[in-house]
Amino acid sequence: MLVLESPRLVLRHLEPRDLDALAALYADADIRRHYPDGVRTREETREELEWFRAGHPERPELGLWATIHKPTGQFIGRCGLLPWTLDGLDEVEVAYMIDKSLWGQGLATEAAATIARHAHERLRVPRLICLILPGNVASRRVAEKIGMRYERDLGGEHGNALLYSRSALARYTGRS
Repeated sequence: MLVLESPRLVLRHLEPRDLDALAALYADADIRRHYPDGVRTREETREELEWFRAGHPERPELGLWATIHKPTGQFIGRCGLLPWTLDGLDEVEVAYMIDKSLWGQGLATEAAATIARHAHERLRVPRLICLILPGNVASRRVAEKIGMRYERDLGGEHGNALLYSRSALARYTGRS
């Protein structure tokens, strides 16, 4: 089921047929080097895919979505909105992961900007965050391009992530 669309991307609910492509992304050490849990097995990937098939189980308007490249029709990643509780506050994260063969083409920024607009305008989420591990310069740039700013470092329970945030009033360029 279609969730969002941008000029070059379609974001839709994950489907069982996405398992091979998603498992390949999750098994790639380069792609997963900035994720606290590192690479994932095919079984771990299958479990996550099933978890998010109809959106997040507790908040179905959120979740991770298959990211399809319109020019090729290929599955190229997974992006979406994830709920978190940080310091007792409910937060919503803009999440993005694109196949490394397409890095540097602005696709993560395009996906993140589209997701942020959707979250603010349609879902009425007042504040969005990104949790970014130190050293992940590319993800920091994406967050900044969609109007997020560094807020603070988080503790070890969050993988020592950097917290970036933006309010619904923030401007974003959406440009790569």
